[in-house]
Amino acid sequence: MSTRSDLLDPADYESAKKMVQSEDPAIRRKVAEHPKTRPELLYFLAADAAAEVRRAIATNAGTPRQADLMLAKDREVMVRRAVAQKIARLLPELTANQAAQIEKLTVECLETLARDQASEVRGILAEALKSLPNAPQGLVNTLARDVELSVCSPILQHSPILTDEDLADIILKGPVSGAMTAIASRHNVSAQVADAIARSNDEAAVTALLGNSSAQVREDTLDRILDRAPQHEPWHSPLVRRPRLPLRAVARLASFVADNLLKVLQDRDDLDPAAVRTLAEAVRQRVEQAAGGTAARGPVDFGDELLAGAAGPEKTVEKPVDRAKRLAKEGKLTEKLLEGSMVEGDRAFVMAGLAELSQIPLPIVDRIVGTHAPRAVTALVWRAGLTMRFARQAQLRLAQIPPKTALNSRDGTSYPMSDDEMRWQLEFFGVEEKA
Repeated sequence: MSTRSDLLDPADYESAKKMVQSEDPAIRRKVAEHPKTRPELLYFLAADAAAEVRRAIATNAGTPRQADLMLAKDREVMVRRAVAQKIARLLPELTANQAAQIEKLTVECLETLARDQASEVRGILAEALKSLPNAPQGLVNTLARDVELSVCSPILQHSPILTDEDLADIILKGPVSGAMTAIASRHNVSAQVADAIARSNDEAAVTALLGNSSAQVREDTLDRILDRAPQHEPWHSPLVRRPRLPLRAVARLASFVADNLLKVLQDRDDLDPAAVRTLAEAVRQRVEQAAGGTAARGPVDFGDELLAGAAGPEKTVEKPVDRAKRLAKEGKLTEKLLEGSMVEGDRAFVMAGLAELSQIPLPIVDRIVGTHAPRAVTALVWRAGLTMRFARQAQLRLAQIPPKTALNSRDGTSYPMSDDEMRWQLEFFGVEEKA
């Protein structure tokens, strides 16, 4: 080239055309990074042999989308990373109307980057999309299910695009370690999602859920957590600080948390008088135990006793499972008794009673009720030998199924499904037919 390169101006079209034909990649790069370079030249340079030139094209906001799509598939990670960073900067500036009209090539470019083999590229995209209310739904779901925590975590914790159904599906399929903690840390975790987290064996996720004051945790979900809490010390602190603690939860916590956390409970100013009396009795019993030189070998279960207004450290409280077994042997585990317990909110005993009458292990009973599926819950009650009237109440009160979707009886009293269909519903949970 006869013309000196230092006299050429990349903003001038004729000069730029000469510069892109230079054998010096530094000269070609000047054209690639100039904000006034014509689109056709940028597209031409997107296939340049030098990675540094292609990277400059990737960072140029004026690069046409066809070239961006090429660069999103580039063999060099630094080029693909540059495309992701550029799009990440542009996305938050889009209005809702603009985002709704994103051209096909842009979406295809985003989807290509979301499948990139380099987690850092996918991570850049996830950070850019995590809080956008107008991000492409399919793209957000792809990133939410990524196998790298650094990619899926920002989306799972912040994205408003993800629905409760999306989150429940991700939890059900067993996400990468740490992902469920991100879900538990979302603002305003719904009761449905909180229940799914509580049913998992993820200690860190349940800890995060309990520490999330905006999470909607139903009382029956809290009961389920409290059932396992004595074996999970990290849950104790967030539990005692949980806002709006029900009286029964306060009583149960007082039976196993350490003395310093019992003091935290005592110092709360939002407990009702009954809860305050419960705590006072707990402290009294602990002082008496210490004075007598006795140490509890495990959690002291005086919750139900205190709720009933009875004191007496010598009296042991019967566990729901043991009570159900005893009453069944005595022929006193009746539908009327279970219905009364359900109305009173004694979920643990009702579940234990259904397990005893149906001869289905309690963990499976818990899973069936936790599906909130009308047919499965109805089949459980049928297996227990109880009426369809009770099955209707179990759907509404125990499984928290909305009245509009709960099953009704047929002809006023009969079950709406055949026996074979109800057996099939239970087989889905691994329940075999009674011998």
